[in-house]
Amino acid sequence: MTKIGSVKREVIRVRGGNIKVRLYRIDYANVYDPGSGKYVKARIIRVLENPANPHYVQKGIITKGAVLETEVGRAVVTSRPGQHGVVNARLLT
Repeated sequence: MTKIGSVKREVIRVRGGNIKVRLYRIDYANVYDPGSGKYVKARIIRVLENPANPHYVQKGIITKGAVLETEVGRAVVTSRPGQHGVVNARLLT
């Protein structure tokens, strides 16, 4: 469960000798702006919506599809933070 806060990661070995980066806390996201075609590193302010579970909004848990309020505006998460170890998002117009 990825929450908002200072960065905390854990690298784990999975089946086949591969690695996964578990992301427990993060305070920034890589936000893609479709208008300019560029990425911006923006601070996450709070979680606005989460289709996975409505209670995740109250707890501030970030999953794929969650809508975040960032410094540059509202953005929807396109990565899987608990699996990929990074929060990538796309800016909503």
